[in-house]
Amino acid sequence: MVTGGARGLGASISRALARAGAAVDVADVRRELAQDLCRELKAEGHQARYTELDVREPAVAARFFRDLDQVGRPLDILVNNAAVDVSKPIEHLSAEEVTRVVGTNLLGPMYLCLEVYRRMVARGSGHIVNILSTASNRTWTEAGPYAAGKSGLRAFTHTLFKEAQRDCLGIGVTGVVAGGMETPFVLDRFPDADTTKLQSPDIVADAVLYALSVPHGSVIPELVVVPRCETSWP
Repeated sequence: MVTGGARGLGASISRALARAGAAVDVADVRRELAQDLCRELKAEGHQARYTELDVREPAVAARFFRDLDQVGRPLDILVNNAAVDVSKPIEHLSAEEVTRVVGTNLLGPMYLCLEVYRRMVARGSGHIVNILSTASNRTWTEAGPYAAGKSGLRAFTHTLFKEAQRDCLGIGVTGVVAGGMETPFVLDRFPDADTTKLQSPDIVADAVLYALSVPHGSVIPELVVVPRCETSWP
């Protein structure tokens, strides 16, 4: 499952996983984009299906995984990619905007991990990939809720990694710190951004595949992929 899998980095990861042989759940709130992507992948001979999912709704996530249990279809890989941002000075932010950003970027991945992790422990295998940001290491102005969410997700990912070491060595946990990418997530907010200083989301998707491909017995707890001219790392 790839959350926010219908466009941008999520679509790149969905394509990469499907083309590597995975049956991919494209989980998103953008129905038309997700269905178009699934049709594209199926036309190429891959397995893909759309799952309508707002990661901020824990009851919806719980019901989805109960349905998977009933049909005997365990989830082997979870990629928590869905994210939003509101680029405003803190003095102009509303409580609703803060709640939406932190709910999507931090609580949503945590809700999904609550459902997925215990099932992976019971099965003895699986891999969770949380997409982080350079904002989890070094922030900037107009990024308060976003940096708070991604910093929190990085801490949660590190904790989950340690618990997997204790609970089940068959479970991989990886945080992918992604720098600026040429995606709608950046360009919709900053249409004048210099795209020569951004990286392709396909590069980050390849990094996700690399983290998933490490032989049993080793794991990549954190991976950083940034453009060479990234200003927010380290």
